[in-house]
Amino acid sequence: QVQLVESGGGLVQAGGSLRLSCAASGSIFSTNGMGWYRQAPGKQRELVTTITRGGSTNYADSVKGRFAISRDNTQHTVYLQMNSLKPEDTAVYYCAAGPICSSSGCGYWGKGTLVTVSS
Repeated sequence: QVQLVESGGGLVQAGGSLRLSCAASGSIFSTNGMGWYRQAPGKQRELVTTITRGGSTNYADSVKGRFAISRDNTQHTVYLQMNSLKPEDTAVYYCAAGPICSSSGCGYWGKGTLVTVSS
């Protein structure tokens, strides 16, 4: 089992920045893939970005050039730096981790943190 705890969500104006963090604990050996997914009101959860333990990244087209994922393998933590935020980025952001990440997840989920971008 892997436990994931997110932090860093909140309210920000359009054009602003936020940094999300996610700390993993438990069966860390099974967290080769870590990532962020989001679910906006009335929409399905979608992939935002993923990163492997080796540092390979994948981004949704909608966030390329604005968001950056990173991870600290020694601290078992993944980060999401979000810049140039738009109202359409408003969503609950979920941290995910597992052996491999896909468009639908990585296997384990955090409880989510709300990001609200005001216009």
